[in-house]
Amino acid sequence: MANPTHRHTRARRDKRRAHWKGQNPNLMLCPECQEPKLPHRVCTNCGMYNGRRVLGIVEKEA
Repeated sequence: MANPTHRHTRARRDKRRAHWKGQNPNLMLCPECQEPKLPHRVCTNCGMYNGRRVLGIVEKEA
């Protein structure tokens, strides 16, 4: 198999990696408690999904 005979420059390497940046999550507001949540996921604040309670959220005692 052929091996590279010359080293790639830093600019060429960084151009290839230019599109590897992270993205902000696409958040929406929960219709019940108005807290931001990921779409198609259970709300971690109130436990609601698709108009019904899926999780029983227990509040911590202070």
